[in-house]
Amino acid sequence: MSFGSRLVAAMTERGQLCAGIDPHAGLLHDWGLDDNPGGLERFALTAVEGLAPYVPVIKPQSAFYERHGSRGVAVLERVIAESRAAGALVLVDVKRGDIGSTSQAYADAYLDPASPLGSDAVTVSPYLGFGSLQPFVDTARRYDAGLFVLALTSNKEGPEVQHAVTAEGGTVAGLILDRLRRLDAEATPLGSYGAVIGATIAETGLDLDFNGPILAPGYGAQGGTAADLRRIFGAAGRHVLASSSRGLLGAGPDPRALRGAALAAREELSVLAAS
Repeated sequence: MSFGSRLVAAMTERGQLCAGIDPHAGLLHDWGLDDNPGGLERFALTAVEGLAPYVPVIKPQSAFYERHGSRGVAVLERVIAESRAAGALVLVDVKRGDIGSTSQAYADAYLDPASPLGSDAVTVSPYLGFGSLQPFVDTARRYDAGLFVLALTSNKEGPEVQHAVTAEGGTVAGLILDRLRRLDAEATPLGSYGAVIGATIAETGLDLDFNGPILAPGYGAQGGTAADLRRIFGAAGRHVLASSSRGLLGAGPDPRALRGAALAAREELSVLAAS
């Protein structure tokens, strides 16, 4: 099955919540854990226990594992494996973007099932030109994996690039969505090439329904609500994965409390399925 098909099946069964497992030093402290590889491992695997059986997608942010060196990356490998064993798809948030053989090496690291870091999908940056992502596209196609391409992010600096006008008169973000629309054009029930679009962005005037999945960070602790998602995405809301990290992880360290937070968010987001 393609990533798009697996994602539709997972969202039908488990709703539209993407649970971020981002071991910030502050969160480790809040859970009474040391900011070291041992604390990281306990934090991350407790989060997997509390969240992975109940959400369609787990999204570990690789930077918070990499900062602990090889032992941290080993924890990331366990998060990927144990989340998938619990029935969740895994989207590794790496935001990689390079060219040629380097881009291919990143794609092999995160999308090849033979890799210890092999996952269902990754986030990537198109700002060396959308064509620079071709190794990721080819590798995702080879292994039935997915991509989420940065398009309309909610950070305040984003518009200076994403809203810039191209030679054809459209915006950079619009160009990225058009490229994704081409990649996903013939896919059923949903394409495997998605966009990252913030849950708190203003009106864009762009058509956000491109037959691909949408990762919407900013839901929950960053202020985005289910009502915001319906306003921003309209009919494309049925393809949205609302991403929450701190809003869920703040309920820990009890796995039962994490589960409760995830189920409550799932219920709130159920309105998107009817979009």
